[in-house]
Amino acid sequence: MSKPLHVELLRHQLIRDRLLAAYPDLDQETLLDTLEGASDLKEMLGAIARAYLDDRAFAAALKQRLDDMRIRLNRLEMATSNKRELIAAVMGKATLRKVTEPDFTLSLREVPRGLQLNDEAEIPEVYWLPQPAKLDRQAVLRDLRDDVSIPGASLNNGGQTISVRTQ
Repeated sequence: MSKPLHVELLRHQLIRDRLLAAYPDLDQETLLDTLEGASDLKEMLGAIARAYLDDRAFAAALKQRLDDMRIRLNRLEMATSNKRELIAAVMGKATLRKVTEPDFTLSLREVPRGLQLNDEAEIPEVYWLPQPAKLDRQAVLRDLRDDVSIPGASLNNGGQTISVRTQ
């Protein structure tokens, strides 16, 4: 298909106009049959339509592949989280603070107690930030760490995590 579509459209229109001028009583069926033999427009439109259908099918397949890959990514992220938790738990039970390997070092470290919200509705207004109302989690955490009793909030038990250095 060496000719652009717009050139073939102009050629098709020119042939149609000349046929109608030369044969004003030409019926529609004869006109279409004559144009089909004299123009490549239908074939060009057919080729473009096939490309459209191919693109649409490819886009649908790609969308499905992306959905599948998102599911796979979620599984992989869950697996990495589980492995990290497993390493931290085993190191903690074995009282290993550090594991040195040729390509990385694992270090077990304590995580400070974090904020655990039990019922935000019970937390006093002083901890809510204005415009729009938003809980000042840092203030709640700071006061809980300072042994201030806040209804609806408490400190969790903390935990352990690992640090992985590759250099």
